[in-house]
This record gives sequence, C-alpha cells and structure tokens, in this order.
Amino acid sequence: MNAASLRVAYAQRFKKQVKTGFAYLLILIVSFPLASVHARELTLINGDDTRQIPTASLIQQADTTFTLFDPYQGRDVEMRGFEFRDFLIEQFGEIPPGLHFTAWDDYDVTLSGWDDPNWYMILEEDGEPLTLRSRGPLRLVERDYGARDVNSLREFNDWVWMIRSIEARW
Repeated sequence: MNAASLRVAYAQRFKKQVKTGFAYLLILIVSFPLASVHARELTLINGDDTRQIPTASLIQQADTTFTLFDPYQGRDVEMRGFEFRDFLIEQFGEIPPGLHFTAWDDYDVTLSGWDDPNWYMILEEDGEPLTLRSRGPLRLVERDYGARDVNSLREFNDWVWMIRSIEARW
C-alpha cells in the first residue's frame, strides 16, 4: 500500500468515526431532555388510584426553610420543603402504616413510622431546586437529628432521595 492509499483509508475511517460520534451525540441530545421531563413529577399510588403531581406544584407548597448539617455533603445546607406528615394526610386522607418508595435509580424500599413531624419533603437546597444530580428532585430528611452522630452515615440510612413514586401500603 502506498502513502496516498493510506491517507484515503485513514480519511474514510475518520469520516466514519465522526458520523458515529454525531449519531451518539444526537441520541444523547434527544434522550436527555426526555429523562429530565419525567423527573419533574411525583407518582402517588393508593390502591388502584395513581396520580401524577408536578414537582413545580410541590415547590409552591414548600413553606418551611431551615439549615441543617447534611452528613452526606459534610456541610451546613439550607433546605426548603414541607412537613411530610401533613402531605400524607392531604394526599391519602390519613397516614398509611407503610410507604413504598421507588427512586429514579430504581432503588425501592418500604418504610413505616411516618406519623412524625420531624420528616420533611425537601425540594430545594441552597435556593436551587433539587435535580437528579443533587439527589432530587424530591428528598426526605429528618429536621432534628437528636443525639445521632453526624459523622456516622449509618445513622442516616432512613433518608430517602431521588423519589420517583410513593405507594401507600395499608
């Protein structure tokens, strides 16, 4: 093979790689907004009743702002949200004995004991709406840590973040 044919072969390979790169970029550009659109609502499930609540309407309900030490970030964070217990009563008529949470990363867990004013649904952190990247768009945190050690992350295993859906378990 001479130098001219090598140049042609490399040029053809380069064009093919550029086309492939543009195809991947186009797929990413199209799919990313779709994922973020779906992360803008909370699904509530109560038996056969399934409802979607836009995150924007939940942000409007956020009536409490407080600062607490976030053990996962290792710093004080200003959080804005609302009391979760009141939200449950508003949505389900009473506080279900258990709640099944599904997160955007497909983590799921069923927890009980929500008749506690210490739990808050957080929608904003340091004045910015939570995103999937910041463990949002919805996060459940405890406002008062009691005597727990903030340096031990195991003490905060019951925080729930990246919440996609909440199902009442009766």
